[in-house]
Parts: sequence; C-alpha cells; structure tokens
Amino acid sequence: MDGTLAVVSTAECAWEGVRFADEAGIPVAAGVLFGAVVGATLLLRRRWPIAVVLVGIAVAPAEMGFLLSVAGMYSLASSDVPRRIIAGLASTSLVATFVVMYLKTRGDVEADPALVVALSGFVAVALTVPPMLLGLYIGARRRLMESLQERADSLERELSLLADRAEERAEWARTEERTRIAREMHDVVAHRVSLMVVHAAALEAVVTKDPARAAKNAALVGDMGRQALTELREMLGVLRAAPSKPAVAAAAAVAPAGPVALVGGAAVVAVAAADDGPSLRELDALVGQSRAAGMAVEMVVQGEGAAYAAEVEQTAYRVVQEALTNCHKHAPGARVVVRLAHREGEVAMQVENGPCEGPVDGVGLPSGGNGLVGMRERVLGLGGVFVSGPTDAGGFRVSAVLPLP
Repeated sequence: MDGTLAVVSTAECAWEGVRFADEAGIPVAAGVLFGAVVGATLLLRRRWPIAVVLVGIAVAPAEMGFLLSVAGMYSLASSDVPRRIIAGLASTSLVATFVVMYLKTRGDVEADPALVVALSGFVAVALTVPPMLLGLYIGARRRLMESLQERADSLERELSLLADRAEERAEWARTEERTRIAREMHDVVAHRVSLMVVHAAALEAVVTKDPARAAKNAALVGDMGRQALTELREMLGVLRAAPSKPAVAAAAAVAPAGPVALVGGAAVVAVAAADDGPSLRELDALVGQSRAAGMAVEMVVQGEGAAYAAEVEQTAYRVVQEALTNCHKHAPGARVVVRLAHREGEVAMQVENGPCEGPVDGVGLPSGGNGLVGMRERVLGLGGVFVSGPTDAGGFRVSAVLPLP
C-alpha cells in the first residue's frame, strides 16, 4: 500500500512539476525531478508523518502534491503524535490550502469576493478535515484493539498462572491429606499392635506356668485385635464414603481458605475423622490398657476438664497414645507418668518414663521413626508447642501444649 501510494504521488507531483517549471522559469527536467522527489516522500508517511505533512504544506504554493497532502494528513492523525501537534499542523495546512485556493480562484475567475472566499474555504476544509477525522478514528480504533489484545494476553497469563497455582495447591492438599491419613493409620495400628505384641510375649512366657494368666492375656490380645480392626474399618469407611454436597459445603466452611479447600473429598475426610476420632475422656481407658499390658503407669490430671474442639481432643489423645506406644517399644519395665493439665486458653500433656528396667529391645517391636514426627506435625498443625527429649534421670519425656480455639 505505501509503495503504491508513493508511486502514484511521485507520478502526480512529477506531472505537476512540468507546470511548476513553466511558471517558475526553470528547466522542465528540474521541475519534474523536484516533483518526483516531493511525491516520493509519501513513502515515509508511517515513520515520519510530521515531515510528510510539512513537505505538503511547503509545496502548497506550487499547487503540487494533492495526494501527498491528503495521505499525509491521514497518516498524521492516525499516528501516536500528540493531539496538539496534529491540531497545529492541520490548522496550518488548512490555512495554506485556503490561501492558495483563494489566490488561484481570484486570479482565474471574476466572481463575487464572498463567493471566492466561500469556495476557497470549502476546498480547504474538504482537503484537510475529512482525512484528519478518518485518521483520528482509525488511530483510536487501532489503539483500542491493541489495548484489548494486551488485556486479553494479560488475562490469559493470569489465568494460566492461577491454573498453575491451583494445581500446586491441589497437589499440596493431596500430599497433606496422604500424610494425615498415614499418620492416623500409624497411630491406630502402632498402639494396638504394640499392645498385642506385649500381651503375646507375656502369654508366651506364662503359658505353661500360669494357664489362667495365659488365658487372660490371650483374651486381651483378642480384644486389642478387635479394637484395631474396628478402628481400621471406621477409618476405611470414611475414606471410601462418597462426600455429599452438604458435607463438602460444611468442609469448605471449616477448612482454611487455600489449598485444602480445593480438595473437597480430602476436606470431608478431615472433618469426618475429626468428628469420629478419640477424645480426652478415653484417656483413662488408654492408660488402663497399658497397665493391663504390664506397664506401671500413673496418671495425674490438673484443673477441670471441659469439652474442647474435636481436633484438640483428638490430637491430645494421639500424643499420649503414641508416647505410651514408644514406652512399650523402647522402655519396657520403666515407670511412666502421664500428666494432663487443663489451663485457661490451653491444654497441656506430658508423658515421661523413667530409666528402662528391661531389655533394651523390649519384645522386639519394630520402629519406623515416624512416631515423634507425627506427634510434632499434629501439635504444630494446631499452633501448639511440642518438645521431646531425654531426661536427666535417664528416661524420656514428651510434652505438648495445645491452644484452645
């Protein structure tokens, strides 16, 4: 398009250069060359529109460059040149065209001066205003399309970024839920099976010497196994249950804003597990089971208990349970003290065992090293404090403090 317009403009100005050379009294070749150079400047209308318009204004007295003036004004108006510059050059071009037309018309025809002024003004406006208005419209439309395209690209990038973040959060939530389920399975299975192993060892030791005690231990092993199976079935039932819409809505309401809320099923599992989990009221039974397994356990309770949130009671119970399991594994025969303190705004628990009085390996209970890690994750997940380590007397102490919501 630019090349075609430049060729046409060059031909026009070269043709008009013949008349200009005759009127100026210069060689025709010089006039044609001058016109060709002037017309060829239209090729620069997109890059330097101001220069093209100035050339058109400059050659207006020579009555040369009709296409140059019209196309140059259009290119100037459609460019990103400031509006005040466009208005100034358009006004200058309008005045220049009016003056040239007035002088030409007044000299060529004998007419009423008012008619000459009106005709000159009409021609000046017709050659200047329409291309300028069309250029302003095309420029505004182009800038609008560029703005819309930029906004669409920005929105696409934001959506892509949000999709990536959503996928990362969903993956994080799935990992957290797998970790939570593994921790829950570990706490349920480890404690029950540990007690079963302890009772089985005692059964093996007394089966020939004390049949009555052997029968009692066998019954305890059966009870522990049934309890472990019951808890496993309950947990698996929660995992296999299809979440209903009200349950998902309730889970979204109680789940923290962010990644967990993205995984409805996982949130429902967490809520259901928190509702169906153990509570502090069952600590006496838990301590009683360890006593029945031969452990010397003392339980000390300070303060008046209350009904706490389900996640607080479950976490407190699991901490004590896992600590007792570790005592069975690593401190057989040691004296154990379980302390539970109900305070204002928090509940604290501590399980401390004395020096080990039995074989170091106990009854051969395996240890995966996940007990303390799981307890710490539970407590820190509720914003609490967890401390564990050996005591000066040669035992081991596990302490946790849970804030009350």
